[in-house]
Amino acid sequence: MRWLSFAVVGVALSIFLEVSVVRAQKQSPVTFYVAVNGNDSWSGRLPSPNRTKTDGPFSTLKRALEAVKNLKQQQGGTLRQPVTIYLRGGTYFLSEPITVTPEHSGTEKFPVTIAAYRNERPILSGGRRLVGFKPTTVNGRKVWAAEIPEVREGKWFFRQLWVNGKRAIRARHPNKGYLQVAEVLDVTKETPWNQGQWRFRFASGDLKAWNTITDAEIVVMNRWVESRLPIVEFNEKENIVRFGKRSVFRLDKGDPYYLEHCLEVLDAPGEWFLDKRTGMLYYMPREGEDMKTAEVIAPVLTQIVRMVGEPKAGQWVEHIVWKGITFSHAEWYFPEASRRGRDVGGFAQAAVEVPGAVYGEGVRRCTFENCTIEHVGTYGLELARGCHENRIVGCTLRDLGAGGIKIGETQIRSDEAEQTFGNEISDCTIVDGGKMFHSAVGIWIGQSPNNRIIHNEIADFYYTGISIGWTWGYGNSLAGGNIVEFNHVHHIGKKSDGDGPILSDMGGIYTLGIQHGTVIRNNLWHDIAGLRYGGWGIYFDEGSTGIIAENNIVYNTTHGGFHQHYGRENIVRNNIFAYARDHQLQASRPENHLRFRFIGNIVIGRTEQWLAGGIDFNFEFDRNLYWREGGGPIKFGNLSWEEWRAKGMDKNSIIADPQFVAPEKFDFRLKPTSPAFKLGFKPFDLSKVGPRKRRPR
Repeated sequence: MRWLSFAVVGVALSIFLEVSVVRAQKQSPVTFYVAVNGNDSWSGRLPSPNRTKTDGPFSTLKRALEAVKNLKQQQGGTLRQPVTIYLRGGTYFLSEPITVTPEHSGTEKFPVTIAAYRNERPILSGGRRLVGFKPTTVNGRKVWAAEIPEVREGKWFFRQLWVNGKRAIRARHPNKGYLQVAEVLDVTKETPWNQGQWRFRFASGDLKAWNTITDAEIVVMNRWVESRLPIVEFNEKENIVRFGKRSVFRLDKGDPYYLEHCLEVLDAPGEWFLDKRTGMLYYMPREGEDMKTAEVIAPVLTQIVRMVGEPKAGQWVEHIVWKGITFSHAEWYFPEASRRGRDVGGFAQAAVEVPGAVYGEGVRRCTFENCTIEHVGTYGLELARGCHENRIVGCTLRDLGAGGIKIGETQIRSDEAEQTFGNEISDCTIVDGGKMFHSAVGIWIGQSPNNRIIHNEIADFYYTGISIGWTWGYGNSLAGGNIVEFNHVHHIGKKSDGDGPILSDMGGIYTLGIQHGTVIRNNLWHDIAGLRYGGWGIYFDEGSTGIIAENNIVYNTTHGGFHQHYGRENIVRNNIFAYARDHQLQASRPENHLRFRFIGNIVIGRTEQWLAGGIDFNFEFDRNLYWREGGGPIKFGNLSWEEWRAKGMDKNSIIADPQFVAPEKFDFRLKPTSPAFKLGFKPFDLSKVGPRKRRPR
């Protein structure tokens, strides 16, 4: 290895050394290093610059990936030894996304690993650091300001900002809570529910004709979506605000909304405003923030990493391992045209068009291990067309503008090579999402079978925890065989800080379409709240078919632990449903087939109404244990317990105290004398739900 002592001159000599190493050590592992104080003309073979500063690590991951490609080319296109790229600690500000192609792929025996060096923390950032802040006064308030020429010149605009690693707030009114739509205009009884509006009337005093009102957006929540509506006209005399986009669905009186990005409402610490005309960024510091030394970062890129193959051609990005890397500072906003049309300010469900900051297409047998995705205005990670047998393990996703992880697509691919299947999400923590696109979900699985979602924690989303399906009704669907187990999903709809609910029609888990082989078992779902309706634990929506839900605990929901809108031949067995607010269970649209079997469950609550919705007896209830705390009757629809049983329901079920160890503390272990055992209830242990402790490698 004496060659390492020679000075390396230029990229050409660097490539020569890469090839020489491979030829000399065809079976030995190859290691490259990247550091913020590196140089892309160096060899990349040293973890630190040498004393003479003539050799050392690369400065960019792009250059290191190029080195991997060069090695493969010299070996006939296939690696003959494992390759590791170590990223030293620090923030790597990217001018373009890191692109990984089939040319960078490893093999099962010889993978390519991109890893954090030892215990250091490398951050791949799609943002830019902002400097030059000076104190000033705006509307009588003391703030700090920095000039950004690219904004003034129309070359750059952003809607997220982070100060010292904490998300700043676009100037908002009200600072906390929500206003309510006073009157919906341009609507008649014949207006379809899915036809949006261009304007509404606000209550007197809620909004004012501020000078920058047309720089602002109204964010209005309706049904299960948000609409982001840029203001184009404001009539304070008639209390009417008009928008440049229409809402996703027909608005309703009382819908919650807030105003965002108006200079006159910049009145609370942590808020900011960006003036398109002058390029001035105004920020009101939080307590303890010194703007002379603060790290202020705004997003530039939509995506940080793009792993792109071509599955139809058999060209895969494969056997790439990401380990211990942090991905930060990406942003997406509506393009001029989208699938919903350029005139719509949102999405029909789940903010599904918002991409992932880390994106994969034609990716197979790759791994993300102990990585972090944080401070983004997008979904965190997306494996779209033609991605299979990938693993997302032990990762943390937080402070997300949209949702956590997207697997699959909304469309059904007929070519198996283009289908997405067989991926694993395990031991991940996915929290604090929907910061900008409130209807986004923790984990979204679309038209994708045989995935495993196990031992994750998902919390603090305004909409749904896990969503699987994307076929409404009984048409063709690919989303079968998905396994959802040992997950801890909580504070959905209403966040743990008390914010919300602002949306309706949600679940801890939400399913759509035919899904034979999908199993939901051994999960803990709790604290799920809908606004007008629909805060359910396990929610089988339109066409859900062939799904088994067993050994789950669901508690503290607003509208029921379990709800099936419509579907067929689902099985709900050996679960515990507790303490729903309005009613304990719900079954909506009647259908002329076996809708579901509700067998061997324990249901405990305080309401008189036990089962709400469409009661047609095309379902089976039996061997269940029901208990109303505090006593009193329970009703199934309009039927008493006796009338319900006379219809053939719950013939072998009982009303009795299940004898939980400490239900007031949500300890639902059963005492040995519980009558549930006589019904065949099988106890299960959820003490290990959520991410398992992982040993560092």
